[in-house]
Amino acid sequence: MSLDSELRQWLNTSFRELSVRMPVRMDDGNVRVFSGYRVQHNNVRGPHKGGLRYHPGVSLGDVRGLAAWMTWKCALLDLPLGGAKGGITCNPKDMSPGELERLTREYVHGTGDLIGPLKDIPAPDINTNARIMGWIMDEYSKRQGYSPGVVTGKPIELGGSHGREDATGRGVSMIVSRWADKENRRLDQTTAVVQGFGNVGYHAALHLSYLGCRVVAVSDSVTGIINKHGLDIEAAGRHKKKNGSLAGFAGGDSVPQDEVLTFKCDYLIPSALQNVIHGGNFEKLQARIIFEAANGPICPYTEPKLPGAGITVLPDILVNGGGVTVSYFEWVQNIQHFQWKSDIIQKELQSTMHRAFDQVMALAEKRNISFRIAAYILAIDKVVRAGHLRGIYQTQH
Repeated sequence: MSLDSELRQWLNTSFRELSVRMPVRMDDGNVRVFSGYRVQHNNVRGPHKGGLRYHPGVSLGDVRGLAAWMTWKCALLDLPLGGAKGGITCNPKDMSPGELERLTREYVHGTGDLIGPLKDIPAPDINTNARIMGWIMDEYSKRQGYSPGVVTGKPIELGGSHGREDATGRGVSMIVSRWADKENRRLDQTTAVVQGFGNVGYHAALHLSYLGCRVVAVSDSVTGIINKHGLDIEAAGRHKKKNGSLAGFAGGDSVPQDEVLTFKCDYLIPSALQNVIHGGNFEKLQARIIFEAANGPICPYTEPKLPGAGITVLPDILVNGGGVTVSYFEWVQNIQHFQWKSDIIQKELQSTMHRAFDQVMALAEKRNISFRIAAYILAIDKVVRAGHLRGIYQTQH
């Protein structure tokens, strides 16, 4: 791209980083202090936008990288938003709903001056959901007045959008379907493996099954389930909701959860955490196409080896962009104080995902580069041009 060193420095630097310490009274009467973070990477194209995750592995460095990812994702999808991310270092599976609510409200106290409908708009991420977004909206509104646009991914009753809950997974299925069209393949003649069975993985698998794709393996953090004839995704989802995991699901054979990555399929869809495909397992992969529904599921040291193994990767900032796209739609609806119908949401989501896919494909083919590099070139160029037009960054020559 011939970017000069000063411009690269600007693009690589976060605008603002906040660390907060949050004392929370636990149900047993003791006080625990949790660490939380919010990183705002770049807002040259619009307000900061990014999820809030609750996970034991959350760190400032983690959140910093995820915030930058959001800048590029929003730009690639032509959304007038910048990038941000937030996280709290905790294990929500060991906490009661009351403890999670008190922790969430403390986080709003700690970040309240940074977030806002025209500043920074959080959304659900790993281990957060519509209920938690509702708590954020309520706590922020106590301070600033009724503000549904401060978060997205809220319950419908609090100004949420139709189609937001399944948006990321549905968007994944749209990209997979578009790829099948490019290959002149019928989805009902393809197989897929979905690693990760949270919100994204479940809905990706569900919508692919609706489109006719045979989902032959899924996994969560406890176990993997395989069935070469195809899994009943709705039944698997009901089982997990009732029992907390896929363990004991009778619709397939149980295997260690990491083994599903190497199960034979056409399309491999990692949908959980980072770096699950690495030097220890990439040689065992049997899929020829990887769709990154998770952020950074491929170890960066391993990815250069994949083309030599005949494996093509469609990058995360394209594949999992459905969530932030419908978050943008929700934000627009909140500003308008008007709720769109479901069919409008799905039509606009498909249009956005397909447009970004087509742009990435065209540039990759024109310049003979990987789809990831093509996606980043498109995204970075849009941010750079916006920066020049606003006068935020001017090259000195």
